[in-house]
Amino acid sequence: MRLKDKIVIITGAGSGIGKSTAVLFASEGATVVIADVQVDSGKAAVAEIEAAGGKALFIPCDVTDAASTRVMADQVVNAFGRIDVLFNNAGISGVGPVHEVAEEVWERVMRVNVTGVFLTCKAVLPYMMNSKTGSIINMSSSIAEIGVAQRASYSASKGAVLSLTKTMQVDYAPYGIRVNALLPGTIMTPFVEEYLKESPDPEASVAAIKRRQLSGELGKPKDVARAALFLASDESEFVMGSPFYVDGGLVFGKNA
Repeated sequence: MRLKDKIVIITGAGSGIGKSTAVLFASEGATVVIADVQVDSGKAAVAEIEAAGGKALFIPCDVTDAASTRVMADQVVNAFGRIDVLFNNAGISGVGPVHEVAEEVWERVMRVNVTGVFLTCKAVLPYMMNSKTGSIINMSSSIAEIGVAQRASYSASKGAVLSLTKTMQVDYAPYGIRVNALLPGTIMTPFVEEYLKESPDPEASVAAIKRRQLSGELGKPKDVARAALFLASDESEFVMGSPFYVDGGLVFGKNA
């Protein structure tokens, strides 16, 4: 029960890493708020958590809309009195080099991945500042640290999230708020599965991704969820402004 009685918001928790984290957090005693633009998957995640004996609430939320994030934060505080943890997990991918990326695609990736983090934090921070405590976890990526082909918009957005995390920590440390970033490698989420299916040679694509990571395997959503659990819990009270790598050795290792 490492999150016993904590009130946790997870954006984009209807599937993938967000859902895996929500299920794990609930099993560790948290009341989990699933904030997602996908209503059906969000409600299904709540049902799964409640069926296992956990506590969860679905609130529809579009992280790209300021009013939506404010309403969500207000509803959480009205229902539970406070917000202890915010996990900014919602995000989308973008494929292609700069000269091939359509402007609307670039703007959409930035809107969801960067502005979405900004708006949700802006809505939640006043409540955390008032209570003088809180943990914010921002989803960056190992791609923020290394060059990977065909990922111009995505890598730029995740680099921005990492930089935002560091400066937020400086600003909000006086309020007892910790701000850290997760940097996963390639994780086998529904999005990645779909991407691989659509590639010309799925088996070759999987093999290439595995070669990038020293583990020789793709990560699983639960690998990232476990790291998020540490950052959300009081066990990480001395971890501040840190990039937390969950990448199977992608960034700091290199296969011979």
